Amino acid sequence: MDNIQILWVDDEIDLLKPHIIFLEEKGYKVDTINNGSEALEMVEEKHYDLVFLDENMPGLSGLETLQRVKTLQSGLPVVMITKSEEESIMDDAIGSQISDYLIKPVNPKQILLTIKKNLDTKRLVSQKTTSNYQQEFRQIGMDLAQVNDTEGWSDLYKRLVYWELELDKLEDESLNEILLTQKKEANSQFFKFIERNYEDWLHGDEDAPVMSHTLFQKWVYPRIRQDENVFWVVIDNLRHDQWKIIQPILEEYYITEEEKSFYSILPTATQYARNALFSGLMPLEIQKRFKDKWIGDTDEEGKNQYEEDFLRDQLQRLGLGDMKFSYNKITNHGQGKKLAENIANLSGNQLNVVVYNFVDMLSHAKTDMKVIRELADNDKAYRSLTLSWFQNSPLLEMIRALRDKNLKVIITTDHGTINVGDPTKLVGPKDLSTNLRYKVGRNMSYQNKDVYEVKNPEDIYLPKPNINSAFVFAKENLFFAYPNNFNHYVKYYRNTYQHGGVSLEEMIVPFVVMSPR
Repeated sequence: MDNIQILWVDDEIDLLKPHIIFLEEKGYKVDTINNGSEALEMVEEKHYDLVFLDENMPGLSGLETLQRVKTLQSGLPVVMITKSEEESIMDDAIGSQISDYLIKPVNPKQILLTIKKNLDTKRLVSQKTTSNYQQEFRQIGMDLAQVNDTEGWSDLYKRLVYWELELDKLEDESLNEILLTQKKEANSQFFKFIERNYEDWLHGDEDAPVMSHTLFQKWVYPRIRQDENVFWVVIDNLRHDQWKIIQPILEEYYITEEEKSFYSILPTATQYARNALFSGLMPLEIQKRFKDKWIGDTDEEGKNQYEEDFLRDQLQRLGLGDMKFSYNKITNHGQGKKLAENIANLSGNQLNVVVYNFVDMLSHAKTDMKVIRELADNDKAYRSLTLSWFQNSPLLEMIRALRDKNLKVIITTDHGTINVGDPTKLVGPKDLSTNLRYKVGRNMSYQNKDVYEVKNPEDIYLPKPNINSAFVFAKENLFFAYPNNFNHYVKYYRNTYQHGGVSLEEMIVPFVVMSPR
């Protein structure tokens, strides 16, 4: 407070002496001037933290002074003070980016509150956030020891993400380190929960969550049956924290009607989770029903070529075979622009599916491109890149167009991703799958404590390439590394975004229904 400098500009400044004395007694340094022209000279010559500016002054008016102050220092907070309550004056002042607006006569406490709101907010918010998180840290720790159902884990993960985003706003790395430690412990406990329960979920356990292969039937299908025209947008690889970053932008156009989570199947990889999403079947069931359309991990052919066929088959099984629908996959900016321009032609369909691949490409680029590695060095930066993309994407343009057509939007994903940190050694033959978070094959040797091991893949409805094939899924933020050329391999892949394994980030993913404003 000792260094806060305030400039007060008013043609009747002498009448405000009691206010000036009050602020000086509170520790603020206040310069005064009675006209706009000299105020501009003072702003040029000296640093000020805040300006109080009278709207009605002879000579250079308050609004003219405001505009010139902003030209000199665009970030300098200006509080307009006026006798008038005319809406046009308020609009002009707000349009010129004032920080606050007070109507005369003002009292000292109003002035003090305005100063705190504009200059001390960051410190006060930081203190409150720190205090609140310290309390919540203890509560999360206690809940972590007790949570034992799918809804409880979804809620706990969302609370961790909430605090991660809140702490992003502060400059306290120590709190972030504490949160990361808590997230690591949560993932450790979540892994044990999955190990105990995952197979049972797939065999009729009444406590099973909505998962990739049941999502459409349980949450999307009912909305179509209500004769709603649905746009179902699947943003590949979208984590809950990334959703929360883009949500405020969407809420300029849409109201969040419903927000919940579902569980991605294992492996949390596009080939498995997204095919399950559209087919309404587990991978082993897909392989049996579509013998020529299930592509194995080591096959050269593309893994997601038949999503539209799988969706059409699911619609027929649900009695919607005659329904008019479209399937649109976007893998580059040009395709996105073309789809946004074509929205009017799709709006008559009962169901339109849009698969948007950018976030998945971003995660792969983080591995392959040095510039993306530097831009997305951690989760905070990764979220920032996601936000920057979305703000300038054809996807946002498309969603704005849907709002204009008064159409609901469902936004979801197929699986999440995790920033991997530590390697776990694995040895196996050359024909093993290449994914770093799960492996499928024969004769594998690995650290049992680091993996969820499924010796018979059919127990969790996964195809097995060979009679002796098994699956292993990495836990927490581990990634598989071969002993050969180990150090080079680890250096290249550490701090990259991978998916396929068992973690909160990969498995618990958003499902959101939005209605037009």
